[in-house]
Amino acid sequence: MHVSHLSLADFRSYARVEVPLDPGVTAFVGPNGQGKTNLVEAVGYLATLGSHRVSSDAPLVRMGAERAVVRAAVVQGERQQLIELELNPGKANRARINRSSQVRPRDVLGIVRTVLFAPEDLALVKGDPGERRRFLDELITARSPRMAGVRADYDRVLKQRNTLLKTAALARRHGGRQMDLSTLDVWDQHLARAGAELLAQRLDLIAALQPLADKAYEQLAPGGGPLALDYRGSAGEAPAASTREELYGVLLTALGEARKQEIERGVTLVGPHRDDLLLKLGQLPAKGYASHGESWSYALALRLASYDLLRAEGNEPVLVLDDVFAELDARRRERLAELVAPGEQVLVTAAVDDDVPGVLVGARYAVADGAVEKVTS
Repeated sequence: MHVSHLSLADFRSYARVEVPLDPGVTAFVGPNGQGKTNLVEAVGYLATLGSHRVSSDAPLVRMGAERAVVRAAVVQGERQQLIELELNPGKANRARINRSSQVRPRDVLGIVRTVLFAPEDLALVKGDPGERRRFLDELITARSPRMAGVRADYDRVLKQRNTLLKTAALARRHGGRQMDLSTLDVWDQHLARAGAELLAQRLDLIAALQPLADKAYEQLAPGGGPLALDYRGSAGEAPAASTREELYGVLLTALGEARKQEIERGVTLVGPHRDDLLLKLGQLPAKGYASHGESWSYALALRLASYDLLRAEGNEPVLVLDDVFAELDARRRERLAELVAPGEQVLVTAAVDDDVPGVLVGARYAVADGAVEKVTS
């Protein structure tokens, strides 16, 4: 699978830009602040319906514009598709597939799949649990696009349940009359049902990633492992080889046990939204113990493992390396480049040509002053 054409309108710094793309390596080279990352960010948005740089759509719309449009032609084998997303901050986004407007934005998920390497990846190891949950959930959705609906259901139920808990907590603090909280039983069941599906997918993903990440780390930093990926659930340890019904029971029980504390605090304390992925290097947690170089190798190993997993399951993803080589020492730079060079499509951004390893031979675009121009040798 590869993107054969990218078209942007009022996206980030671009009023309009058209970029034809070929399989293999394409490098976007230019000074910082000229819009290189905006191009690969747009490709990533088509794959995940989100940005790796910001948490909302508003910054993606060019200043002064009401909406932004990201459009791409995608080739998979003999099949070609045209997908389009219209970003409307404060309103519902719109989507089209092959000119049809009768689709939801999440219906485009799975058409483009990406694995992104970026300086922000260091937060996978050093950052808060939310970074690691996002990593897992985006990869889950790339493997199974229907999980976007499960995640949306979970978030909706969580919001409703938190609203009820917050109202109850405020009433208690201000001496109001006791609220009828019988509806919490219903929300508990809904939350546990969606949460069990999400939890099952996360556990399955971690089991699949573990050997791949360990192998990737050995390739990047020989002799530096082993790695261990341990899931830490807020509902306690799940039974071995848990079924979805068993996970549903674990979550429902944990919600019942936490109810008194949740009512006091006005927030849901149990569920996948509170869980973490513990990354271990040898016998120690990577966070707080791994060096800067080891942390980088760990983050890269997770991304390489993601790529290997998606490729093994069909529909090879687009590899995106956003200004990542400038962050690496020479050995890691060359090793990473060697590992990703065979990819069907590799998009690279760099401030100068020297930041692109020689093994990544392919098309070059110069990006400056809002223009994206192909460089001919």
